[in-house]
Amino acid sequence: MTGNTTVVVIGGGYAGVLAANRLTQRDDVAVTLINPRATFVERIRLHQLVGGTDDAVVDYREVLGAGIRLIVDTVVRIDAAERSLTLAAGGTVEYDYLIYAVGSGSADPQVPGVAEFAYPVASLEEAQRLRAVLATTPATAAITVVGGGPTGIETAAELAESGRTVTLVCGGVLGPYLRSGGRRAVAKRLAQLGVTVLDGPEAKVTAVTRDTVRLSGGHTLRSAVTVWTAGFGVPDLANRSGLSTDALGRLRTDETLTSLDDARIVAAGDAAAPSDLPFRMSCQAAGPLGAYAADTVLSRIAGAEPAPIAMVFVGQGISLGRRAGVIQLGHRNDTATRFHLGGRAAAVLKELVCWSTVKQLGMEARKPGSFRVPAWATDKKRREVLQAKRDDAVTTR
Repeated sequence: MTGNTTVVVIGGGYAGVLAANRLTQRDDVAVTLINPRATFVERIRLHQLVGGTDDAVVDYREVLGAGIRLIVDTVVRIDAAERSLTLAAGGTVEYDYLIYAVGSGSADPQVPGVAEFAYPVASLEEAQRLRAVLATTPATAAITVVGGGPTGIETAAELAESGRTVTLVCGGVLGPYLRSGGRRAVAKRLAQLGVTVLDGPEAKVTAVTRDTVRLSGGHTLRSAVTVWTAGFGVPDLANRSGLSTDALGRLRTDETLTSLDDARIVAAGDAAAPSDLPFRMSCQAAGPLGAYAADTVLSRIAGAEPAPIAMVFVGQGISLGRRAGVIQLGHRNDTATRFHLGGRAAAVLKELVCWSTVKQLGMEARKPGSFRVPAWATDKKRREVLQAKRDDAVTTR
């Protein structure tokens, strides 16, 4: 497609793909997507890849608009002054507007031995590596999954359902987002699957060796394979490029997702920190943020004022193998309510969410602009916090 305005999207995940597709509403916009892989990764299915029930990849032809140029490469530097990107394979790509949707990955491990001996699962390559290791590991060998969040829980359940002997080390509370009822439902299902759950202050990992996991309480677990799911980090591309980032490395933006440094750079997904109040890293946030990022760029091209984001969350879904799950319902501001759905019904609903997320990307590819954020998507508490920050800024001048 030949266009008068070139928009480049860095990152081909949930946020980046939806943004790229949405940008094609205008015929005078040429869209390029730069991504390290030639296929779309269903990150919310990586635990299934580890367990052998899904490959977690989708052909880009199913989710990306036909007129979008795909470059399979990695951006190593953003030159905001020149509006240019340097690629790992050599060469540069110029842009008029840039959408920064680089996503997130495994956090840089601080615990001794993790980098050498543990297996993260935050990326496709990491999950594939772990899958290959498990294929050569005896079925009776002890496996330790570290991290009590959704990724750790889902990975532990998937492996246990396949017949593995699994210990889940939470390092704190099992399912931090969950309320007591949802947490009990998760614990009950894990017990049914034979997963040993270690939580509380004595269940923090202090070191990992080739065949052990050492805990803060003084215990040492035998572990043939240690899976590390504790925490996420973001690529340091923005920071290395001299752009303003928060402590984790997310690009700092205003409420229209526009970079505080450059009106031509807009962020979306896990690597965005709007108003220093970033949203939970999740697929649930990525789609809407991708849509808002595209709308901000389209508004600027049209000479209009972009609208601020109006995000809303509905809860958190956790798979507990293929036959059970827990859906923790949440308030609009992403705090849990006392209600949850469990069992087979929750498993079916979680699968529907996974399926419909990819379907939604394909719909936006065929009918750009079709994605809609609900009219009721307003977080009053976020607005109150933002107003308080503005008031404080005025009084301290």
